[in-house]
Amino acid sequence: MNQIQINDTTLRDGEQAAGVAFTAHEKVALATLMDAIGIQELEVGIPAMGSEEAEAISAITNLGLRASLIGWNRAVRSDIEASIACGLKRVHISIPVSEIQIAAKFNGNCRLVLERLQDTIRFAVDQGLFVAVGGEDSSRADENFLLDVALSAQDWGASRFRFCDTVGILDPATTFRKVSNLVKLLFIPVEMHTHNDLGLATANALAGIQAGALSVNTTVNGLGERAGNAALEEVVMALKRIYSIDVGINTQRLRKLSQLVVTASGCAVPPWKAIVGENAFTHESGIHAHGVLKNPVTYEPFAPEEVGLERRLVVGKHSGRHLVQKLLQQYGVSLTREETQSVVDAVRHLSIQVKRNLTIEELLNLVPNRRIAHGVG
Repeated sequence: MNQIQINDTTLRDGEQAAGVAFTAHEKVALATLMDAIGIQELEVGIPAMGSEEAEAISAITNLGLRASLIGWNRAVRSDIEASIACGLKRVHISIPVSEIQIAAKFNGNCRLVLERLQDTIRFAVDQGLFVAVGGEDSSRADENFLLDVALSAQDWGASRFRFCDTVGILDPATTFRKVSNLVKLLFIPVEMHTHNDLGLATANALAGIQAGALSVNTTVNGLGERAGNAALEEVVMALKRIYSIDVGINTQRLRKLSQLVVTASGCAVPPWKAIVGENAFTHESGIHAHGVLKNPVTYEPFAPEEVGLERRLVVGKHSGRHLVQKLLQQYGVSLTREETQSVVDAVRHLSIQVKRNLTIEELLNLVPNRRIAHGVG
């Protein structure tokens, strides 16, 4: 595969998640950290919104980041002018390409879609801008019309075409076929934009890359409208681990970035969230903990440190003697096999009552006669 570029849209599509509103300070902080970890391109927002949004985008463009910065626009000249006013040198122009979207936004007039796109692309190119075009609802578009739009955009001066699975209805096999057709007939790069309505955003993004797409949209934690987008951390680690593709991102800071987005968005990630979730490298089950204690690769696909996490061994309903014994030994507690089993039984009973893992203090309180060395307890 050729070099794959990550175009993260946390600051645009991620922020469009219901109830999320970043302050200018938060957008600047997020852009700064995303740039620092090596993300190549950032979709920083919608300049045409004006006021605080435009101020935040302008502040980001003034940071002097290494990442390329691109603004999202409708196929309207005034949108492009707003992007220019924010200091952007790259613009993304979105245009509907499915019958459903064209009926809703252009009264079903496909010719008007092409005319508006041509006018906007040529205006942007004349201003010396890098132009990317996005086919909104590409996944539900007539494939011949989609190709006409992409080829026309290419002819008019666009430098990239975005294939959008706007409502997340594709599966990887269909994504591969549709994107392959575009890649074969375009000489400009194809970019993937996938939504997670059926839980397939990351899989579809990877299928598009396998089909020859060279750019992929992501959001941190998969933040985004409805069920969200392809998650940055999932796409980056899947490329690295499955396809041995290093996109130049410092993965050891993925957890830190995830937490910054949690704070700014007010949207917590589930503990079982892939890559960055609190439980991603947490082991409670007796069989799993026993295996990890012998060799971590038995139940971990890669080391937690690779994504900024630490391995955690916790006791709960499913814990066994080996784990309980190991944790107690760390606190100077040595029990017989029978005593250890008694503690295990007590752990399971209490864990069911409190419906969670136990803290170390709770575990120690279950030790018979509290025979604990080192002054603990």
